[in-house]
Amino acid sequence: MEVTRVIVIAVAVAVGVLVYRRIAGAPPSRGAAAAAREAEALGLLPASRQNTMVSGPDPELERALAAAAARGDWEPAARLLAATRERRDWQRRTRYADLLGDAAAEGDGAWLDAWEAARPDDPDAAVVRASSTISLAWLLRGGAWAKDTSAEQFAGFHRVLARSRDEIARAAELVPDDPTPYVFEIRPALGFGYPHDEMHRIWKEITNRDPYHFGAHTGALQYWYAKWRGSKELAERFTEEAAAAAPLGTLLKALPLIAWWEHHDDDAKAADFRSPRLVALVDAALADVAAAPPDHPNVPGVRHLLAYYLTRQGRFEAALEQFRLVDGYVGAFPWSCYSDPGAVYCRWRDTAVRGARRGR
Repeated sequence: MEVTRVIVIAVAVAVGVLVYRRIAGAPPSRGAAAAAREAEALGLLPASRQNTMVSGPDPELERALAAAAARGDWEPAARLLAATRERRDWQRRTRYADLLGDAAAEGDGAWLDAWEAARPDDPDAAVVRASSTISLAWLLRGGAWAKDTSAEQFAGFHRVLARSRDEIARAAELVPDDPTPYVFEIRPALGFGYPHDEMHRIWKEITNRDPYHFGAHTGALQYWYAKWRGSKELAERFTEEAAAAAPLGTLLKALPLIAWWEHHDDDAKAADFRSPRLVALVDAALADVAAAPPDHPNVPGVRHLLAYYLTRQGRFEAALEQFRLVDGYVGAFPWSCYSDPGAVYCRWRDTAVRGARRGR
């Protein structure tokens, strides 16, 4: 699949992946229009109706985001975060704080200012603030390669990212058992180029609190990529060890698929996707999803990943099953790696629809 990187940094929130966006996806096929009509006949939605913010239906989160954006109302977000803290639902807390922080950084963040003014010591506002500051820093940097990024951009990036350190520390102090502030610390580790020993310190803080935290693993994987602070070998070792150690239902069997995409997808041929090793990795991830709690906040994101791989492997019926479960939401890896996530998602989904029809 020939693709080109462009100058936008994106956070693929479904799996917490920090990537350079790409301008293209699967090329349209000759039967693209007919496949799109077949998908519509099945009740699947066109690209224009795909939600690019979240990976799957989450009415409470969607209402909180809408209330903040449309009315500057922070109270739905406050209730949402308080519930995750009270239930010690750390994976969902990380995901919600991440998305709310992105929303505050990318739009009018006055609602977050109002929240902090009304409740100065609210631990939930504190963790969203840390997330927002980190997101703002990356927006100031821009998504260009370092050689194409100006000194002014780097200065703004480092100044704001440095501010996030105190905010992360405050959020961690307010809720000592919460791994979320340490998960967010991975992004300053990328931006400032923390040495491996420091990354190991952060990782210990996370895993002491939640050893199978999916968002933490996908975030740490970015650090171990060669394009950041590791190597292909270190990234693959990290995913293999995590997948092997994790119980079924934690979704961590999907990690090697994320690493494979990073290292191979640009130049992969059809036969590469159908290799015995990759088929086995997909099967392991399928079993992991089947064993996961249905309400695991990262299940939709892994379904998106599986839908992509199953389509590339020609396993169209199985792919279509995954697509049906997440259709309408495309804020997930790998679609979020492209400048038009909805269009790329629909191209692969419609390929699965067409393939499933032909196989019947």
